[in-house]
Amino acid sequence: MKDAEMGDGSPKLFERKQAVYQNLDERYVIHGERYRGQQYSQIYFTRLHHMRNLLNSLVPKWKPHLPVHTVLGLEEGKECIIIGTMYKHMKLKSSILDEYSKERSVVPLVKPHNFMHPDDHLILEDESGRVKLAGTFLAPSVYVTGIVVALHGKETSDGDFFVQDVLEAGLPPQIELPPGLREDKYVVFISGLSVGSNMFNPLQFQLLVDHITGHLGDENEQSIASQIVRVVIAGNSVRISQGILNGQILAPKDQSRLTEPIKEFDISLIQLAAAMPVDIMPGPSDPANFSLPQQPLHRCLFPGASVYNTFLSCTNPHQFELDDVLFLGTSGQNIDDLSKYSDAKDKLEFMERTLRWRHLAPTAPNTLGCFPYTDKDPFLIESCPHVYFIGNQDKHETHLLQGPEKQPVRLICIPRFCETGVAIVVLGLPLPIAVVAADGEAASISQSCSYGGFSLQRRLLVVLQVPVAIGCQVLASGAARSSSCC
Repeated sequence: MKDAEMGDGSPKLFERKQAVYQNLDERYVIHGERYRGQQYSQIYFTRLHHMRNLLNSLVPKWKPHLPVHTVLGLEEGKECIIIGTMYKHMKLKSSILDEYSKERSVVPLVKPHNFMHPDDHLILEDESGRVKLAGTFLAPSVYVTGIVVALHGKETSDGDFFVQDVLEAGLPPQIELPPGLREDKYVVFISGLSVGSNMFNPLQFQLLVDHITGHLGDENEQSIASQIVRVVIAGNSVRISQGILNGQILAPKDQSRLTEPIKEFDISLIQLAAAMPVDIMPGPSDPANFSLPQQPLHRCLFPGASVYNTFLSCTNPHQFELDDVLFLGTSGQNIDDLSKYSDAKDKLEFMERTLRWRHLAPTAPNTLGCFPYTDKDPFLIESCPHVYFIGNQDKHETHLLQGPEKQPVRLICIPRFCETGVAIVVLGLPLPIAVVAADGEAASISQSCSYGGFSLQRRLLVVLQVPVAIGCQVLASGAARSSSCC
C-alpha cells in the first residue's frame, strides 16, 4: 500500500487485510477426459436422475394425495404427477438444415435476436416417452429445454398432458454464516476489459488499477483500498482480431498483433497481483476452449503475473469461498443464452430462475456448448451461494434474493468495463451493501456521502449506505457518473 501522510508529516502505513480463501473449481476441471464420440444423452440422463430424486422427496409436501407416474403410465382423465425433462419446440430455432437450405434459397433466413414465437410449445420427456404439455398454466416464454420439473395434471383425450400446477426444485440449502460482527473486507469484480479492441481505454483501466491498489487518493481512500482482499476478472479480458485467426501461417507483424493484447494485459495483472490476490476467468473472446466449462487460461500467457502466488487462473464457471461466504459466477454465457430462448424483464430474473431450477446452465448442451460428460453434470447447483455474479453485461444490475428458507443471495450483473468504465465491489463481507462511483478522468465526483464512518470527498469513492444484506459497489472510471443504490 502507498504511504499516506499523517498530521505530523510522517507516513502512515496501511496493511492489506487478509481473508481465508478456498477455491471450489475442482468440479469444473476436466482431468484427462477425452471426447470419444460419446453423445450428450448421458448428461440429460444424469441430470434427470439427480433432479428426479430431489423432486420425489419434495412431492409428499406438495401434493401428498397424488400418485407419481411415468409418461408411459398416464391414464386419460386421471390426475397424477409426472417428473421429467422439458423440451421446448421452437419454430425459429436455427438448425443445420436451415444452414443448408439458405444456400439453395433466394430468400435470406431471418436471424432474430430472440428466437421465441407464439407457436412455441413445451414437451416433457422421461425414459419411457414424451408428452406435449397443454393448458395456460405454463408459459412457454418462461421455460427452456433442459430443466427438470414435476407437473400436476391429467392426460386429455388428445393425448396431451393438461398442466394444473408445477413444482420446481427451488433454491438449494445455504450454509449459514456464523453470527457476530465481521470486519469490512471488499472484493472487486471486473469484466469485459477487451484489451486490444478499439473500445479499450488503457488510461481508464490504469486509473482503476491505481485506485484499488492504493496508489491514488488520500488517507481515507487508501484505508478503503487496503480492505480489498481479492480481485475477480470475469471473462473477455483480451480481444484478438479475428482477421488473423484464419488458420494461415502468420507473418511476423501479425504474430505481434496476436500477442500484443495479452502482453499489455499481463502488465496490468502484474500490478494487481503484486498488491492483492487476483482470480482471472476465461470468457468467449479469451484464448481458451469455447465450450463450458472453460478451462483456466494457461499461465504461460501471463509470464509476469504468474510469478506471483497471488495470481490464480480459474475456470468458468468459478466457485470459491472467502471467509465462509460462497461466491458462484460465470462470464455470462449461461444467462446470455437463456435470453435468446426465453423472456424476462431483466437479466436478474434469468439468474433467479437458474437458482430455482438448481442448474447453472440449463440450455447446455442444447444451445450452449458444453463438454459431453458421461457420468456427471457439473452445472447442477447443490449449495446456494451467498453471491451469484455474471460478467459481460450491458449494464450494472443487482438484487437481493430471499429464498423460501430465508437464504439471502446477492445477484450481480457486472457490466463490460470497456463500454461503461464500471467495476463492482462487494462490500463488508459478508453482508453490507453500498454503491460506489468513481470519476478518474475529470478528477471529481458527482456527489459525496458517508459509509462506515468514512467521509469520501475525492475522485475515488462515493458510497451510499443501503440497509440490506449482501452488498456491492460500483466503481466507475471515466466520465462523471451519478451513484445510485443497488
